[in-house]
Amino acid sequence: MSTATATPTATTWKIDPAHSQIEFSVRHMMITTVKGRFAGVEGTVRLDEANPATADVDVRIDAASIDTREAQRDAHLRSADFFDVEHFPHITFTATRGLDRHGNHLELTGDLTIHGVTRPVVLDVTEEGRGKDPWGGERLGFSATTKIKRSEFGLTWNQALETGGVLVSDDIKVSLDLQLVRG
Repeated sequence: MSTATATPTATTWKIDPAHSQIEFSVRHMMITTVKGRFAGVEGTVRLDEANPATADVDVRIDAASIDTREAQRDAHLRSADFFDVEHFPHITFTATRGLDRHGNHLELTGDLTIHGVTRPVVLDVTEEGRGKDPWGGERLGFSATTKIKRSEFGLTWNQALETGGVLVSDDIKVSLDLQLVRG
């Protein structure tokens, strides 16, 4: 007697840039928080839902698409003092390990490259849901957060304040809301 075994099916998903956001927040002058976002994002996620530990994630962000709602600040952030978009046009994330499930909590470990410097990061991930769109496509939503130190990526420009402290904090909070379309 033979029994058929189910073969897990890996699926490929593309990031829908029109319905996805990558945002960050940073302390300014040690008294307020400035938030911004990157408008240009693309990427692919390959999932085997029977084995999420094999997830493969590649994301590319257009560094020049930074938007903090202040044109002069955005120009400074694009300059060699910060992202140096002329020489480093993209920020990338590549999973180095699949999704780790801890109950309802997921973690995704990968390499984040900013300004030509690559460092490991861990994203705290939440699956937000899935559904069919009006055109028959399948969609999947995830949110994720992490914290990084900008100095670890060579982004060290700063200015000392007369009252003590610095103009821009080293700690950056990153938040992602991604909608994926099954490809």
